[in-house]
Amino acid sequence: MQLTRNNGKQEMVEPMHLILASGSRFRREMLERAGVKFSVVPAEVDEERIKISLLDDDPDIDAAQLAEHLAVEKAMQISQINPEALVIGADQVLVCGGEVFSKPPTVAAARAQLLALRGLTHALPTAVALAQGGKIVWRHVDEPQMTMRSFTEAFLDAYLAAEGTALCDTVGAYQFEGRGAQLFEAMEGDMFSVVGLPLLPLLAELRRRGAIEH
Repeated sequence: MQLTRNNGKQEMVEPMHLILASGSRFRREMLERAGVKFSVVPAEVDEERIKISLLDDDPDIDAAQLAEHLAVEKAMQISQINPEALVIGADQVLVCGGEVFSKPPTVAAARAQLLALRGLTHALPTAVALAQGGKIVWRHVDEPQMTMRSFTEAFLDAYLAAEGTALCDTVGAYQFEGRGAQLFEAMEGDMFSVVGLPLLPLLAELRRRGAIEH
């Protein structure tokens, strides 16, 4: 509930309904821990098909644009069937040396991906978009930089054994907020964005729009 003034009188106004258009438990938990009330309606978006299509159309498209396009796509899909709600779409892409990485389908693929990233700095463009009434009303992209240390293969094997198939749920094959932190020697940027959502800019915009309390 929020207070607004009408002809000098204060009136109570209900915050608008929020929908998270993502099935990511990381994004859901982030918003829940921040005290935001929302529903979850995952968008059915073929991320890999869209990435391939965008790269085919424009080989020079950067990873931040890819992440933003996917976030917009998710928000728009759910907004079109829930026009009164404010819909949150989000996506994250990993790019290293000009190569765009996706969620590994298997633990073996996760191992190969982490070996490819070992000792290098990669970017994690992370985008969030808000849609209402079938239109995008706000968007934001953050781009943390992550530097992996030159870990041993013995460490990597132990890490994979401990984390298992959970690694396949993340684009980087790591959960930085947990055991995955041991893979790194440096991080530049926002921790929330690394986990998958530029939370502070999003909360600021939701407050500005009256979707959450000031």
